[in-house]
Amino acid sequence: MRAVAWQSARTVQVVDTADPVIREPTDAIIKVTATAICGSDLHLYDHGAAMRMRSGDIVGHEAMGEVIEVGNAVSRIGVSDRVVVPFNVACGQCADCRRGRYSQCRTTRDADAGTGGALLGYTRRYGGIPGGQAEYLRVPYAHFGPIPVGVDDPPGVLLLSDVLPAAWEAVDRAEIPDNGTLVVFGLGAVGQMCVTAALYRGAERVIAVDRVPERLAHARGNGAEPVDFSDIDDVPETIRDMTSGGADSVIDAVGMDADGSFAEALLQSVRVQTDRFTAFRQATASVRRGGTVSVIGVYSSDMLNFPLGELFDRQLTLRWGLANVRRWDQVLLGLLRDGDQLGANDIITHVDSLEDAPDAYERLKHHRDGVIKSVLDPGIDTSL
Repeated sequence: MRAVAWQSARTVQVVDTADPVIREPTDAIIKVTATAICGSDLHLYDHGAAMRMRSGDIVGHEAMGEVIEVGNAVSRIGVSDRVVVPFNVACGQCADCRRGRYSQCRTTRDADAGTGGALLGYTRRYGGIPGGQAEYLRVPYAHFGPIPVGVDDPPGVLLLSDVLPAAWEAVDRAEIPDNGTLVVFGLGAVGQMCVTAALYRGAERVIAVDRVPERLAHARGNGAEPVDFSDIDDVPETIRDMTSGGADSVIDAVGMDADGSFAEALLQSVRVQTDRFTAFRQATASVRRGGTVSVIGVYSSDMLNFPLGELFDRQLTLRWGLANVRRWDQVLLGLLRDGDQLGANDIITHVDSLEDAPDAYERLKHHRDGVIKSVLDPGIDTSL
């Protein structure tokens, strides 16, 4: 089969590799019909070696497709079913899974590494499971994980694998009060869905922070107040001025900022050294006393000089972590089928062939051509 494989820093290639096979009775094999590049894939793209990637590792944790084979312990899905594959690899039966904490699955996590549950296509720190940017995919724990969808469901169902549940959970954790104000830092795919999910769930006001014109325009079109941080001197001060002392809740949808551009630009205005935790620092400085900061952007290393004293003094609530996909799949599938209430279909701005993955990675990394969400279709024949 053909698959997208990490090679070295800022290099992925589409390679020939062996088709996956059933290894465990709970496995399934799917023929991938759509797979997406996530903003967190750019962390691997830039810094894979530091995250225990090896040349040839197949990447991608957002995929859907048609089931072509199942193990003998899999009965809830069958051959020819159409499914979306959550990025969490979870057993569905352990104590954490029973509490809806699928990202902390005790069965799949690496106790020696001290990490949470395994993740599809996301480094050897998280199970070393080959990813979904490929023609075929082995899905572990398929007796629980895959989400059945219909042939008539819209393209946005692919986002049930990660983006939609990540945004929904980030908003849920943000605990926005009735008629409250939310600030979203970072308007990639997850940030855009945070905007629409928050407004759908009753936020009176959403302020959206980024510097990419197309992303700001998209958020504005969905009802947010855009803030272009390249135009202002001090982002938190501006937010505090706009909200009479700080927002009720803030979502950090940036994380460690894979290419550094978000962090670099934010810090130019305050003339301090760039670090990988800029969005988090800006988020905590933008929320009111007693407010909540919800972190859904990926952080994969520890933070020196963590502002514990500030968080304590200001009585801030901090909630974070990976999304627990299966916890939200039915409510989100219902919203997709009911007229796409969150606008998921609209953020898919680019669809490319699998063979064009290297160019698609570069486009997303550098925010070219108005890209928000980039999907790869293994069925597109580039030889024609």
